[in-house]
Amino acid sequence: MVRLSVNVNKVATLRNSRGGAVPSVVEAVRVCVEAGAPGITVHPRADERHIRTGDVYDIVAALEPVRDRVEYNIEGDPRPDLIELVERVRPDQCTLVPVRPGELTSEAGWPADTPKAALADIIERFHEQDVRVSVFIDPEPGPIDWAAELGADRVELYTEPYARAFEESSHARDQSLERYRAAAERAAGSGLGVNAGHDLDLANLPAFLSLPHIDEVSIGHALMARAVFVGLASAVAEYLQITVQR
Repeated sequence: MVRLSVNVNKVATLRNSRGGAVPSVVEAVRVCVEAGAPGITVHPRADERHIRTGDVYDIVAALEPVRDRVEYNIEGDPRPDLIELVERVRPDQCTLVPVRPGELTSEAGWPADTPKAALADIIERFHEQDVRVSVFIDPEPGPIDWAAELGADRVELYTEPYARAFEESSHARDQSLERYRAAAERAAGSGLGVNAGHDLDLANLPAFLSLPHIDEVSIGHALMARAVFVGLASAVAEYLQITVQR
C-alpha cells in the first residue's frame, strides 16, 4: 500500500478567507482519519496564509489517539521558527521544502548545488527527536545524490511536470513516467524512501503509482476540490481506492 497523506492547507485557506474558525481544520482532519486516511500533511508558511502555528498544535492533539496508524507530516522551509515548531511537535515526518519569494505554491525542489552543511545539521537535530526527514526535489540524479549525502531519510519527488505531461499526450506521459521511474530507482538504490506530491489527482495518480518504490503521496488541492462535489470523506475514499491497491 502507498500511504496517502491528505494535505489540509486548503481547508485553512477557506477559513482564513472569511475570518473566524469555519471551516475547522481539526474537524477536516477528523473526517479524513475516520474515512481511513493514514496520513495528514500541513505546510505552515511564514506568512500563515493558510495553516497557522496554532493549527499545527491542534492537529497533533487531534491525532494523538490514532498516532499508531496515522502519520503527521509537517512541510516547510528550514527557517528558525519552523525548526523550533518541528522539535516541539515531533511529527512522524518533516519535509524540507525550498521557498521562493512570492510563490503561491512550491515551484521546484532543492537544487543539487544547495550547500549541505546547514541542512545536514537540521536533519541531525530532527533525527535526535525521532523525526523522519524528507527533502523536496526534482526527479533528477543530482538532487537525489545530494539528498543521500545530506543524510535525509526520504525524498519527495515534485510531480507537477508529470501532471502537465499527463495532460499533454500519452507520449509525453510515458516519457515523464520513465523519468520518474529512473528517479525512484536511483533514490531507492541510494537507501532513500520515495514520496511524491504536487498536482496528483484521480486521473493521473493510477499511472504514477505503477512506478516502483513509491512509499507515500501527499495530495491536497485536487482532493479538496473533489470534496466540494462529493464530500470530504467520499473524496478520501476515492483516493484510497487507488493507493491501497499499490
